[in-house]
Amino acid sequence: MLPIERTERRSNRDLPTINERIRFPKIRVIDADGSQLGIMSPREAVQIAEERELDLVLVSDKADPPVCRIMDYGKFKFEQEKKAREAKKKQHTVDVKEVKMRYKIEDHDYNVRINQAKRFLKDGDKVKATIMFRGREIQHSDIAEELLKRMAEDLQEVAEVQQAPKKEGRNMMMLLAPKK
Repeated sequence: MLPIERTERRSNRDLPTINERIRFPKIRVIDADGSQLGIMSPREAVQIAEERELDLVLVSDKADPPVCRIMDYGKFKFEQEKKAREAKKKQHTVDVKEVKMRYKIEDHDYNVRINQAKRFLKDGDKVKATIMFRGREIQHSDIAEELLKRMAEDLQEVAEVQQAPKKEGRNMMMLLAPKK
């Protein structure tokens, strides 16, 4: 019988504090139009709300006395969810886009990679510039490092270096972030 009581208590915690669930001796009540009705017992406030076919909703339990508002709870909840959806639509997640090349890259191909990186940075994403080595090419890591530094220099008006060029196995990489 004890586990059932626990789950029952837990499910009550998840429920919103409205109408009969408000358990305070005195509360400050605000009307639907924003005017204050004063301090009264929750029972009186629930009666007023029921007369107007609305709900009594706990707004702030930290205040002294706690503040409750008379409103249509279903409509209020719908508006909150709508605002949350709108905010989620507008937010942009920062992705890490990768630009791969070899240290023996020609000028035209290098310019293509620079333009790709600029486009990614302007979209607000981070860019991971990677130079791959094959076989004995790893001996020329100094040339690759110079190439990455040149890339950082060419992108300095739109990006800042977040992680300096470093070797990771058979690759050398550098991380660029868009400028604020």
